[in-house]
Amino acid sequence: MFLFLLKWLLRVAGGLAAVFLVLYAGDLTVYHLRGSPQSKVTVNRYVTIPLKGRKSEYDYLGTLDQACSISLFPQSGESTCWQLRRNPNQGLTD
Repeated sequence: MFLFLLKWLLRVAGGLAAVFLVLYAGDLTVYHLRGSPQSKVTVNRYVTIPLKGRKSEYDYLGTLDQACSISLFPQSGESTCWQLRRNPNQGLTD
C-alpha cells in the first residue's frame, strides 16, 4: 500500500514538473520571438526600520519606474509586469 502511494505521488510530482517546464519553455520562446518586450510600472518604495519592543517604522522613499518583462514568468532578471501591478509597494529592510 505504501509503495503504491509513493509511486503515485512520484508520478504526480513528475507530471507537474513536466507541465511547469513546458510552460516555462513556451513562455521563454514567446518572449524572445516577440523581441523581449518590456514595460515600466510605477512602484512605491518603503524602508522598514526596526525599533525597540519588536516594533517597526515604515518610511516612504518615493515612487520609482521599474522595468518589467511582459511574460508569465520572470525573464532576463526582471519581474513580470502583472506581478508588479498587483503589488506596487516595494519594501526594503534596513
